Parts: sequence; structure tokens; C-alpha cells
Amino acid sequence: LSKVLDLPPENLIKSISAVPVSKKRHVADFQLSIASVTEDSSSDCLAQDLNLQAQKLAERLKCDAVVSEISAGPGTVNFTIHRELLAKIVLQQVLKDGSEYGVKSELFSTVPRQKAVIEFSSPNIAKKFHIGHLRSTIVGNFIANLKVALGHEVIRINYLGDWGMQFGLLGVGFQRFGNKDKLKSSPLQHLFEVYVQINKAAEDENTKKLAKDFFRKLEEHDEQTLSLWKQFRDFTIEEYIRIYKRLGVHFDEYSGESFYQEKSQEVLKMLEDKGLLQKTITGTGIVDLSEKKDLSSFSTVMRSDGTSLYITRQVRLDLAAAIDRMNKHSWDTMIYVTDKSQSNHFQHLFQILKLMGYDWAERCQHVSFGLVQGMKTRRGEVIFLEDVLNEVRSRMLQNMASAKTTKETEDPMETAEKVGLAALIIQDFRGLLSSDYQFSWDRALQSRGDTGVFLQYTHARLHSLERMHGNEHLTDVNVACLQEPDAISVLQHLLRYDEVLYRSSQDLQPKHIVSYLLTLSHLAAVAHKTLPVKGSAPELAQARLCLFQAARSVLANGMKLLGITPVTQM
Repeated sequence: LSKVLDLPPENLIKSISAVPVSKKRHVADFQLSIASVTEDSSSDCLAQDLNLQAQKLAERLKCDAVVSEISAGPGTVNFTIHRELLAKIVLQQVLKDGSEYGVKSELFSTVPRQKAVIEFSSPNIAKKFHIGHLRSTIVGNFIANLKVALGHEVIRINYLGDWGMQFGLLGVGFQRFGNKDKLKSSPLQHLFEVYVQINKAAEDENTKKLAKDFFRKLEEHDEQTLSLWKQFRDFTIEEYIRIYKRLGVHFDEYSGESFYQEKSQEVLKMLEDKGLLQKTITGTGIVDLSEKKDLSSFSTVMRSDGTSLYITRQVRLDLAAAIDRMNKHSWDTMIYVTDKSQSNHFQHLFQILKLMGYDWAERCQHVSFGLVQGMKTRRGEVIFLEDVLNEVRSRMLQNMASAKTTKETEDPMETAEKVGLAALIIQDFRGLLSSDYQFSWDRALQSRGDTGVFLQYTHARLHSLERMHGNEHLTDVNVACLQEPDAISVLQHLLRYDEVLYRSSQDLQPKHIVSYLLTLSHLAAVAHKTLPVKGSAPELAQARLCLFQAARSVLANGMKLLGITPVTQM
């Protein structure tokens, strides 16, 4: 193509793509999009012109030792690779690259390696870990996994809600209702209960005064008060680390609002020095964000009485945190993962940083997601992350016990948890992150259809196939005999993996990978039925085993990126 079109080969890499497998008909392996290589790629290039150009180009190209067939399609030129070559090259590549298959693709050759800071999960101490925090946790983890797989350096930050007036109340509540042993053994639950109890008395003037005093002492770094607050924080983090481990998530840094109290005051001074802080008649401090400087858009950063309202404090704290992280990590990109109700907040944040003269604000990104309705456990509303994990495990155990296909597993509890988590993650990642969806346990945990349970089941089945027929590294296998349509479909699908990774790396949406893996599982399930290993001639059996091994390897890689631990039996 490079010779005929007189273009350097690297210009063609993104114009050639693997053709998606179709159930209905046999398809070519690769296609070149004519629109992406023609000079006048303006939108008024008519479809029929493109078809004509495709035909002309197809006629100028000749088949060779690699390409067995060339044809023109609607605006595309299609290439079919010699069948034995296709099997040989794809399977060699998959088994040789292992967990790096797809990542080593030339699609990524021009992508610079970067340092990314990702802030996600970020629950509040003593408050509920709601479903929004769960989404933030699994989405942030996916983005971090993908970036690490692509060779970037990633710093995972959990930014805790660990400061503010509510700690005044919590402190008083703990002095009244707290219990040191319970704080040690189940901090999340105990602090939540204390907070609920003291909130009932929060209207009482005496309680209000005590809470104010407690928080003032905290701000003045009174030793005793600070030590109690530190216990709240430390025990909470310890417990979270244990629960995140069940989710397969870890953090490099547990940061929090408490870190930026003083720095957020400095930010106010910086805004003032740069002439960005304006006072309204009532004395409220604002930053004008409008183009024409007519206050048609502004952000409030300070209340008139000098105390900081949650939202105004939030802007200042986030400004301080962003500046501090740049100084500390000098990152190339910083990503915040929160629900879409905070879109405005982050838009303002990035605008203020830019006004302050920080050009790197353009490299900040807010990945937002929609709301999940209807996630309840049998005990009612979700309050703690652990409730969700226990619920998914117990429901899955029940399903496994009643399923006919379930094999005896070594650790049914652990298997149930991993399969159940896969179900949660796939249900969450199937659509666009920004869309809201209705959660359903029954739908998520179905064993047939497009679910995480089906992915795990396929992985376990392919794994046991390898176990039964010896999974020593298959060398010198003659895979040229893989000519059946069902084998070709799996091979063609494996060809596309790098493109799917590339798409997800561009828009940070996991759904491309999810639908790829679901299709891979369906294709593998069909091939498993029609291409038996058992009872076939040794050479054919070896070749088929090689095909299934490659499918399982790519399935496992993709699952791990999504934050799922593949199970080997279920």
C-alpha cells in the first residue's frame, strides 16, 4: 500500500483496521478506509466517489504470499490473509507476548509514556460509602490499570473527606457514645453509628457549642483533640485498605482535606495577589470566570463571615491539592473520577487554575459517571462497601449451589466473590460511563447472556480444557489446519484486540473492552462446541488447544484490565 499510494507506512497504521467478526457472513481480515488516506478528506467527498476510488485502488493491488484476496467494499479495500498464515501469526503473537499482547501494537508506538495522577474513590469518614463511591472506585481502578498496562507511571490517590465541622460533632459524639474497642474492631460502622446518634442531638444549643469548641481545638492543633481525630482517620484507613483488597484495589497515597487546610488559606492570598479575588457588597469572595468579565459565570471561594461553606471550601482545597501535587509529582496528566453532579465544580476548578497562570490546568481531566439506581442489599440500603461485597458473595454462592454445571471448587467463598465482582463490574461497564442505569442483582448474576458470570464461566471452561489435555507450552504445533469458519472467527477477533485497547485508552471508556470480551467469549463457546479437542487426531487436537489457549490468554488480560480476577474453576 505504501508503494502504491506513495505514503510512508506509519501513516497507514491507523487507516487499516481488523474487520469485526460477523455472525451472518464470512468477512475479510483487514480493511483500509479510503476516506482516511485520500488527500481531499473533506466531508463533501461523495460516497460514490469513495467507492470508485476503492475499486480503482483494489485493481492496482496484487495478491502475494501474505494476502490471498483483495476486494473493494463501500469506501474500503478489503484484504484476506492466507488462512494458514493468519493462524500461525496470530497464535504465535498471542502466546509469545502473553500479558503484553495488544499493548505492544504499533498503534501505541507514537504514544509518549507519561506520569498520571488519578484521584478516585474518596469516601468521607463516618459517612456512608454510597454507590457513587463504588463506581468511582472501579472506574478509577480500570483507568489506572489500563495506563499501567500501556507503560505509563500511575499514582493512585484516595482523597478522603477527613476534615470540617462534622468532625466537631463526631468528636463530641464519640466523647458521649464512643467506645475505643469498637473503634478498633469496626471503625467504619462504629463512627457511622456515633455520627447518626449525635446528629439527633445536633439541634441542641449545648451540643452545637461543644461541637464548635471541639472543631476549634482541632484547628488549633490541640494535642488531645488531634490525637482522637488521628485515631478516627488511621483506623478508618486501615479498615478501608482491607476492604479495597477484596475489590482488588490499592492506593499509593491516602490524602485528604486535612492536608490542605493551611494551603487553602495560601490559595486565597494568591488569588488576592493576582487580583482575581473580588468582594461582593455582602463581602462574599468570588472569582470571575466569564469571558467578558461581566460576572455571568463566577465561583464563590469565601463566605462573608470568613468561615468556609462546604462548597467554597471545596474549591479552595482542590486548588491547593492540585498545585501541591504538581509540585510533588510533576505529572503529565491528572484525572479526577467522580459522578457527573460535580462537573461544574471541576470546570470552575480548571478555569481558576488557568487564570492563576497554571497552564497545566489543560492537562487536568474530569472523568464523570452517571448515577446508579436501585442497588439494595437484603438488609436494605447500602451503607458500607462491605455490605455490597458480602451480598454479591452470598447471592453468588447460592446460585453456584443450585447450578447444575458447578464443579467442586477448592474455595467456594473466594470463587463466589470473584465471580460476583465480575458481575458487578461488567454490569457497570457495559454502557457509557456517563449514563445512569438501574441496578439489578438478577440481571447482573445471570450465567447466560452478556454478564460477568458468563466471562468467568468461559475462562474457567477454557482453563479446564488446558488442564485436561496438558497445558505445557505448545511448541512446533502445526496450526495451519485451523481452517474451520468457527476457528477463523476466533482468530479474526483476536486480531482486533489492540484496536479495542487503543479506543479505550483514547476515551477512557471501558465499554469497548467489555463488548470485545463478551464477543470473544461467545465465539470461544461456539468453537468449543464445534471444534472438539478430545477424540481428534493429535495434530488437530494440538492446534485447537493452541487456539483455545490464545483465547483464554486474551480473555484473562482484558478481564484483569477491567479489575476482574479470572477464576480457574467454578
